Amino acid sequence: MIVLFTDFGWNGPYVGQMKAVLHKLAPDKPVVDLMHDAPVFNPRSSAYLLSALSSNFPKETVFLCVVDPGVGSCERKPVVVKADGNWFVGPENGLFNVIATRANSLQYWDITWQPENLSNTFHGRDLFAPVAAFLAKGKMYNMAEEHEPGDRILAGWEDDLYEILYIDHYGNCMTGIRASSISKDAIVDVGNLSLGNQSTFSDVPEGEAFWFENSSGLVELAINRMSLSKKLKLAEGNRVSVR
Repeated sequence: MIVLFTDFGWNGPYVGQMKAVLHKLAPDKPVVDLMHDAPVFNPRSSAYLLSALSSNFPKETVFLCVVDPGVGSCERKPVVVKADGNWFVGPENGLFNVIATRANSLQYWDITWQPENLSNTFHGRDLFAPVAAFLAKGKMYNMAEEHEPGDRILAGWEDDLYEILYIDHYGNCMTGIRASSISKDAIVDVGNLSLGNQSTFSDVPEGEAFWFENSSGLVELAINRMSLSKKLKLAEGNRVSVR
């Protein structure tokens, strides 16, 4: 399958235009919309989300990933990464950094193929979507393998990101902290609240705040049947601390 992960938003023409290319070039391959509201213009935060959200997909899945504020710049390369059996297509701007750091097996290719018509601002449609379609069909065109993939990993990144990465429809706040990296007895501080751990929403009374390990293995902050983000006026990028 081909899985889409972008910051394009769910409205507007961009996702549809990209899907049209996929359906034209790989009409028999299912296309899954994983996320189109990744942190806008923020490959770093998106990298932690992508790593967590991609972990449950079957091997040989092709992830078409576009969080690309530097689109068109010669300073960022278009790449294909194969990590632990799955393919990732997109810009080399840190978006695949967490996946690469945590992978047991890793390969990098620079995308040297270009379409006849390549826009300056929409490589998701014109470049990355065709390459993803090729890969889904088992083909690789004009890609030069990088034999030292470790050299492509950006240094100095935290193992876990102690920030709010994503706020969902309910106002729950997903962080970049893997729940396995902290104690179940840990206290998470955000805004003016200190949150203890619970397994699920029904474990606390309505209106009580807590943290839990979400279905992707990340620390998530919530209030039962209320919006934590509205109560504390939280936003993506806000720091959290653990003690």
